[in-house]
Amino acid sequence: MARKRKGRDISGWVVVDKPAGPGSTDVVNKLRWAFEARKAGHAGTLDPAATGVLAVALGEATKTIPYVMDALKAYDFALQWGVATDTDDAQGAVIETSTHHPSQAEITATLPGFTGWIRQVPPAYSAVRVDGARAHALARSGETPDLAARDLFVDSLTLTDCPAPDLARLSMVCGKGGYVRAIARDLGRALGSCAHVTALRRIWSGPFDIADAVTLDQVEALARTPAIDSLLAPTETGLADLPQARLTEDGAHRIAHGNPGRVAATDADYGDTAWASWQGRAVAIGTYRAGELHPARVLLQTGP
Repeated sequence: MARKRKGRDISGWVVVDKPAGPGSTDVVNKLRWAFEARKAGHAGTLDPAATGVLAVALGEATKTIPYVMDALKAYDFALQWGVATDTDDAQGAVIETSTHHPSQAEITATLPGFTGWIRQVPPAYSAVRVDGARAHALARSGETPDLAARDLFVDSLTLTDCPAPDLARLSMVCGKGGYVRAIARDLGRALGSCAHVTALRRIWSGPFDIADAVTLDQVEALARTPAIDSLLAPTETGLADLPQARLTEDGAHRIAHGNPGRVAATDADYGDTAWASWQGRAVAIGTYRAGELHPARVLLQTGP
């Protein structure tokens, strides 16, 4: 007989304002411990030095993570011209310098080339896998990871300030898999200089906004007490960017057993990915076709 996993059967999202220092996995582990949750995961890594929105899913909400990760994300960041590092941020060793500091006009004229669909090579110090190993592990061992360029959608990239000749602040909205450090690196090259990120903050990620985030101090203050559940947002919060399909009672019963369920009302079009609800709660995610929701993931939420 399989051993029952320890922890509470609790589902939902916690939007954390991650401080600089801990890694994303460290934050997830702290949340799992604080909520005594059986399982937890995050919807998009933040570098240890980065701050801002880290959406952490607990319980059945972990099944909705892929749909949040596919959503757009917004970042505010600062970069320094004239210095390149091996990590493309301020944590790394200097590998190149330049005396050229691009003007505001030069920067503004170059940014349109970094919007829309672009090709981006991830930083050497990243979590991308190369022949089964993480690129950052290879880089730390002295190897040079062979990283292929990837497609990235950049919805917008805007210069917000030039507080000094060698400094710039920008805002970016991009899709899944984007590396702000690579944007800074490539901008430096495109402008006849070099550059690295000095500060990075994620402002929102899909349906999750920094205005709704809690701090790790708040989490620690309420850890392993009944009051900590007040920090939990419903599982349905992570599905806000998908159309909702409201099931009939019979449809909800069929969906619970993994079968297509009849939909009473929806804004989804034929073939859309949608989330199925019964009495306001998410019970599945799947494809809407001909009046039915065909489940790909069934959510077994319990509790209030």
